[in-house]
Amino acid sequence: MKTITLILSLFLSLGCNNSDPQTPFQSTEITFTEIGKGALFGNGVENISQTSLLINNQTEWQNLMNQMDSVNNISDTFPETNIDFETYSIVAVFLEIKSNGWEVVINTIIENEDNITISTQETEFFSTVITQPFHIVKIPKTTKEIVTEQ
Repeated sequence: MKTITLILSLFLSLGCNNSDPQTPFQSTEITFTEIGKGALFGNGVENISQTSLLINNQTEWQNLMNQMDSVNNISDTFPETNIDFETYSIVAVFLEIKSNGWEVVINTIIENEDNITISTQETEFFSTVITQPFHIVKIPKTTKEIVTEQ
């Protein structure tokens, strides 16, 4: 009987060995839904600096829309303003105020192990209006840091 107990103990201890290597994190592209893209025309009155924002609650989202709407009702052009923040996050990219016409486009969003990388493209076109380009998208809920690349 002692032999059987010893053999069973040996098998159990070997079976509990956790020597399997952990699977490395695979960066994946995140599918996003466009909420708004365009430019602010208030010559900085909106008081939004060049930034990339991650918004995870209705209060922050409403505050941003109020800032954007302080000169023109920009958010009226958004196809969606009621966001389910239990399921989604908002990513908003704003360029600095430009003296000519500019556009910013979010090309890809990649989820990495420790952050979310946003790849953007800036395009200049002729205009005599001072603008501040922006692009706002909805992604699956995250709390990871946002990193922006051009």
